Amino acid sequence: MTIIDKDAKLLKQKSTYLVNPYEPKVSLDNPTTCSMFHPALLKVYQSPLLWALLSILLYGFFAYDLVRTDYTKLIVLYTALFIGFYKLLQNKNINFNFLVVVAILLRLVFLFATPNLSQDFYRFIWDGRMLLQGFNPYLFTPESFISAAQFPIAQAQQLYSGMGLLNASHFTNYPPIKQFVFMIAALFSGKSIFGSVIIFRIFLIAADIGTLYIGAKLLKRLKIPVRHIFWYILNPFIIIELTGNLHFEGLMLFFLVLSFYLLHLGNWKIAAVVFALSVSVKLFPLLFLPLFYKFFVNRKPTTAGASITNLETPKLNFQALLGFYTIVGITTLLLFMPFYSSEFLCNYSETVGLWFSNFEFNASLYYIAREIGYMTTGYNQIAILGKFIPIVTVVVVLLFTFFRRNNTWHDLMVSMLLVATIYFFISTTIHPWYLATLVLLSIFTNYKFPIVWSFVIILSYLAYANSDHTENLWIVAIQYMVVYAVFFWEIFKKKDRQTAVL
Repeated sequence: MTIIDKDAKLLKQKSTYLVNPYEPKVSLDNPTTCSMFHPALLKVYQSPLLWALLSILLYGFFAYDLVRTDYTKLIVLYTALFIGFYKLLQNKNINFNFLVVVAILLRLVFLFATPNLSQDFYRFIWDGRMLLQGFNPYLFTPESFISAAQFPIAQAQQLYSGMGLLNASHFTNYPPIKQFVFMIAALFSGKSIFGSVIIFRIFLIAADIGTLYIGAKLLKRLKIPVRHIFWYILNPFIIIELTGNLHFEGLMLFFLVLSFYLLHLGNWKIAAVVFALSVSVKLFPLLFLPLFYKFFVNRKPTTAGASITNLETPKLNFQALLGFYTIVGITTLLLFMPFYSSEFLCNYSETVGLWFSNFEFNASLYYIAREIGYMTTGYNQIAILGKFIPIVTVVVVLLFTFFRRNNTWHDLMVSMLLVATIYFFISTTIHPWYLATLVLLSIFTNYKFPIVWSFVIILSYLAYANSDHTENLWIVAIQYMVVYAVFFWEIFKKKDRQTAVL
């Protein structure tokens, strides 16, 4: 059955429209009188088609006619794209496949664009070419070569200039699956930076399509409206940050949702391997591992009529939990093994530690603590405050692991969402693309604050409006006032939540 056939059937069953008694009757079942240009179908699709076409046009301007220092155009385009995003999802009668096609087309708009809001892709290309030349990218910084007037790879100086001194002066922190993709791009693009960009983008578009497919199947099994997937897949933030700016959260989240789906099917061993693949794209999913404890050990059967059914997932137990953790750990270690050395451990841990002790960007609670530190001591206390962030994070994860019921899929997803959110609230650095994880997890819950945050996060790019990239803390405060307002309203006031948070 085609899209038109499905929509014709829908119109026949659910729609009524005026018929001129002096004109011959039009049957929606008659192919000679019902076509894609039939007025009834055009009436249903007129607005979505217009918004889809307008979105394609706006994404074109965003991809090919925008620099990140032009903050006025950036904000206007981003706001217009969010309006189009909302309008596309507003019409509940639009065919699922129509939205799938729109989601893919919007990503293809970026296919031949160079990222304009992030320069990380230059480091991706550097690492991939280093691997192809036989170097271990974890053992050398780009600056160590350039400062010694050594050029180990093609276009080394251009890549070094493109990534910026901050990136070039630190060891890479990108896990092995990302490094593999970087190497594939280097292998097939030769000396072309633009060719590497296209290969990265193909990987990320494919990952998003995979997330769309698997995510929809998982939503269906969890008896959550399947259309919730479009809150992620059509979100302008997701399209711009992942497809446009080439951030690999998209690949990480594909493996993560695939792991959830396999676990829901009862294939916990394969799910553990796939979870390790997710960790080997970005380490962030490690934060969720302890939350599986009650999910495996204390699962309780529910009635057949429950909105989220535990009976759909075969029985799990403590032995399976240990097996799950063991497989995740061994698989992750095996993927890192080709790069292993004592230097690797030192360099990698040093780079990860920078996110707690050196880097600052778009933070919320940390900025408040930092200002208090300035007032009391007269200097930036990030070296001290940063040491407490991992401790607080571990405490939060343990509280959610042992003091919150995580024995249903709904509870588990909510715990993951809230743990990740709290971690971001206390972090020193929140780059926009980090929020992709929250947006994906939110579609499995009743919480929408990540959608709001994905809109106001664009304000963080205003830091690039000046030459020294300094943040206006009033702008940061506006962003977080909106986020915290919606967050606490949903936590404490919203009446249609499925269960209490704690």
